[in-house]
Amino acid sequence: MLHIAGLFAGIGGFELGLHRAGHRTELVCDILPASRAVLEARFPGIEYRDDITKLRSLPARIDALCAGFPCQDLSQAGQTAGLEGEKSGLIGEVFRLLSRRRVPTVILENVPFMLQLNGGSAMRAIVGEFERRGYRWAYRVVDSYAFGLAQRRERVFLVASREYDPAAVLLADEAPIARRRSALGTLPHGFYWTEGLSGLGWAVDAVPTLKNGSTIGIPSPPAVLMPDGRIIKIGIEDGERLQGFEAGWTRPAEDIAPRSVRWSLVGSAVSVPVARWIGDRLLRPGSYDLSRDLPFAADGKVPRAARFDGRRRHTVRIATDPLGIEPPPLAEFMRDIEGQQLLSIKATAGFLSRARRAKLRFEPGFITAVETHLAAMGGSMPAPRPEAQLALDLLPA
Repeated sequence: MLHIAGLFAGIGGFELGLHRAGHRTELVCDILPASRAVLEARFPGIEYRDDITKLRSLPARIDALCAGFPCQDLSQAGQTAGLEGEKSGLIGEVFRLLSRRRVPTVILENVPFMLQLNGGSAMRAIVGEFERRGYRWAYRVVDSYAFGLAQRRERVFLVASREYDPAAVLLADEAPIARRRSALGTLPHGFYWTEGLSGLGWAVDAVPTLKNGSTIGIPSPPAVLMPDGRIIKIGIEDGERLQGFEAGWTRPAEDIAPRSVRWSLVGSAVSVPVARWIGDRLLRPGSYDLSRDLPFAADGKVPRAARFDGRRRHTVRIATDPLGIEPPPLAEFMRDIEGQQLLSIKATAGFLSRARRAKLRFEPGFITAVETHLAAMGGSMPAPRPEAQLALDLLPA
């Protein structure tokens, strides 16, 4: 059993998953009051800190830390100040704490964009910091869909350790499963009604990646085009379950914040079953197949999976599906009937207005289905709108 410190803990997805694997959380840290409301309700009696920048060091009993750190400022990574510089972003706080005491094992999570940031230099800077501190590391893009969740959610997980072989934790399991093909009128199809101009977030018999905000930063649920032609927004309790939490997990946040903030909290969370898988492998490491190794380029783009064995970096050839647990049909996940809402006339018309401007390739029949839903709601086809109207189209309805 490992004693865990959860940094940037959010609503405790990492911590809950690791707890279910048999580990013990000793400390959680998150600056958001809404997160604190959830953490204190769901992890009573655990030491809480609100500001990582004021955390001088980690308790001696901590032998692993986990962090789903924000990536907004990672563009500073790799500059002369290094990741501990004043403008290095909050990942620098993790390395500041590791410089004070080299906690044996570290688990990080972030969006796949971190692999592209600064042409790959941000990720190179991060793993370089671990190497300079004597850690071996492995990272991999993992899709929550392969853990039995009807959500297409790719995230990068990185394990760095001075005790374990991280490859035996993150890279020992592979069980690819097929993604379902579009079948309008037969299967539900998830998409983001707040998008439509430069993206869609399309998912077949699943929802697209739950997010902490929409195109203009407003927390919102995805929409689902049902086989009967209705377009509905899923309820928050279904959103919680699509991340592996119990329904109602974030309800304590409503004591201090609007109900909508729960979508932001859920969208930022770590999927609980993924954290549990990592926790299980920390207790019972697997066996890494060396034949997966490929050369790791000295500069430029970084791969979607890689490892460092203490001497050399390797690209790793592996799928995003460690366990290959087929999720049930999305309709079975959608139990929060009370929380579901039909996509309103305003929201539907706004989406269609943006889709008309887009140069996207939509699934044949999809736009017609959206138009049919608008007509059934009593709306009419939107007239072309000037660009200045785009922000108004995105406001909640």
